[in-house]
Amino acid sequence: MNLIHLARAGVIALIAASCLAVAAPQPKVAVTDLAYEERVSEYFRVVSASEKSSLRASGRESERESDYSYARRSSGSLNAKSEKNYYEAEGTYSYIDRGELRKFTADIKGEMLKSGRFQLVQGKPFTDSKHIERLYDIIARVKQGMYPGADYVLFGSINSLEFRQEANPIDHTNTVSHTLSLELVAEFSLISTRDYKIKAAFSAMGTGQDVKLLSSRGGRVVLNRGKVVSEVSKSLGEDAARQLDEQLGGIRSDDVRGEGSYRMREEQNREEVIIFR
Repeated sequence: MNLIHLARAGVIALIAASCLAVAAPQPKVAVTDLAYEERVSEYFRVVSASEKSSLRASGRESERESDYSYARRSSGSLNAKSEKNYYEAEGTYSYIDRGELRKFTADIKGEMLKSGRFQLVQGKPFTDSKHIERLYDIIARVKQGMYPGADYVLFGSINSLEFRQEANPIDHTNTVSHTLSLELVAEFSLISTRDYKIKAAFSAMGTGQDVKLLSSRGGRVVLNRGKVVSEVSKSLGEDAARQLDEQLGGIRSDDVRGEGSYRMREEQNREEVIIFR
C-alpha cells in the first residue's frame, strides 16, 4: 500500500507541477530584422571638358576739314582669347554598407510560436541612417525603447549570403540541368533586456534551390527565385528555432519574474508531495 500511495503522490505532484508550468507566463521576445555589413566596390569614370573664349574689338575714326584741306583718320584693335580644359579619371572606390534585411525572419517567428515557449512582441526597425554604426549596439537600442515590453531580444546578423546559378550536362543524355541555389548563414544572440546578458548564441543556416531540365536543342530557362527564397526562409527558421530550443531549456518564466517565483513553485511542489504521502 505504501508503494501505491507513493505512486499516487508522484503522479499528483507531476500533474501539479505541469499545471503550474502551463500557468506560468511565457517570456516575451522581440526578433530583429537580420543585420548585414558588407564591403562594396564600385567602378567610376569621370570626364570633364570646358572651353572659355573672349573677343574684344574697338575702333576709332576722326575727320578734319578746312577751306584748303581734308583729312580722315581711323584706327582699331582686336583682342581674342581662348582657353580649353580637359580632365579624365577612372578607378574603383570601396565603402562599408550596413543595414537590416527586411526578410527571412517571418519563419523564425513562426517556428518560435509553434514551440509554445515564447510570446512575440514587435520591435521598432532600425532607421537611423545618420548613426548607422549603432546598428550592432543592441544595448543602446534597448535603452532607447526600441523593444517595448520585451523580456529578450533575438538579434541576428548575416555572415554569408550567396546565390549560385549553374548549368550541368547530364551524362549520356542530351539534357542540361539548370540550378539556382541560395545559401544563407546567420549568427543569433538572445539578449536579456533586464541585465543585458546573452542567454543563447548560435549560427543557423538556410538553403534552397530550384532545378529545371532542358534539352540541348535549346530553349529559355526561367528559374523560380521566389521558390528559392521561400525555402531558405523556412529552413533558416527551422534551424534557428531548433537551436534556440536546445539551448533554452533555459529560458522560462522564472528568468523573467526572478528567483523568488522559482522558489515559490518549488515549495508548492514540495507541499503537494508531503500532503499526499
